[in-house]
Amino acid sequence: MLFLSVQEKNQWAQYAREIAQNGAGPATYESKIRKNLFSAFCFYIGTLLAAQEYDCRSIAWLEAGTMCEEDGMFSSSYLMGFLQRHQGQMIKPAVAFRDPRPFVHFSNVPIMKAARKQLVYQCAHSLPSFDNAVRFMDIGCGDGALTVLLLSHLLESGKVQQFSEIHLVDPSPAMIALAEKTVGDAFPGITITTENARIQDCSSGICRHYDIAFSSLAYHHMPIEDKRINLTRLKPWIDHFLLFEMDANNDTPSLFSPDLAFSVYQSYGRIIDFVFAYDAPLDIVTDCVDSFLMTELISILTQPRGERTDYHMLRTQWNDLFRTVLGPEFVLQCDSACYADEYVALFTMHYGRGEYSRSNTQRLTPGATFPQVL
Repeated sequence: MLFLSVQEKNQWAQYAREIAQNGAGPATYESKIRKNLFSAFCFYIGTLLAAQEYDCRSIAWLEAGTMCEEDGMFSSSYLMGFLQRHQGQMIKPAVAFRDPRPFVHFSNVPIMKAARKQLVYQCAHSLPSFDNAVRFMDIGCGDGALTVLLLSHLLESGKVQQFSEIHLVDPSPAMIALAEKTVGDAFPGITITTENARIQDCSSGICRHYDIAFSSLAYHHMPIEDKRINLTRLKPWIDHFLLFEMDANNDTPSLFSPDLAFSVYQSYGRIIDFVFAYDAPLDIVTDCVDSFLMTELISILTQPRGERTDYHMLRTQWNDLFRTVLGPEFVLQCDSACYADEYVALFTMHYGRGEYSRSNTQRLTPGATFPQVL
């Protein structure tokens, strides 16, 4: 992804204050902004004005942004369309994940399917072979489809011989119910346990060992200070932590800052483009964007840290977090891109215990490589 220089961050913030006071339009600032970033600047000002309920001024800036968008980055266009569908209000239209269907559609977008497939292979490559029956925890399991895909591949590849328990954690009642059925149907006879809660609300109650803890696009739903607390709670009870996340700078930047808007412009704009590019009925696509992705985008851009719902981090921040909290007992086993372009990346990260795990007879050698699983 692209980043602003320190000078640009300060300039954008200063220009935003001027525009809020004097009502200047896009033409006044076009020559002052790096040409390839002017659409992002328009998005920043447009979201700022929309959050302050300057509807007409916001649309003017977003319209200017649409005139110079290109290369699959149409964030201003998507946001302007959303505001037009919702009376110009920068308000979340839904509670994300209350209805599983928008997320299920999102997970079947071709680029997401391909990234999830890479995730499954990368996890199998980096995990050791388990001789014991494995206990598995999925943090933020969603509809359970990825759980099934991953665990099935671990069995087929021979990395796991048997699962003794699959523990599913998700705060959405509809999601956890769907996941329990999906995983139960795929693995009859295996103990399926569920926790209808956020991990930050139940991590202090974990008191059983899990060989593998897995989290896909879910651990970012808390700020870094909470990530640290809950990862500390998990550490004594797990041997491996597998993470699938989006590489974005949406955690530490403050509300209404250029950094935050520029990161959201790139990350969510690109992901929304994937959804619109997928051939599906327009009402299903629009529902996926409005009830899922735009709901998250608006939370990030209008709610302060501690209240908003999403806190994606950069890969460097994730590595720093894991090294600080899990080290030195855990070591990095995998850090690989599942999808990457100029604006957004999806990645796999795996930290595992560097010595004998408590329930596995194979030594985990730091930095070891494993043969490719086909």
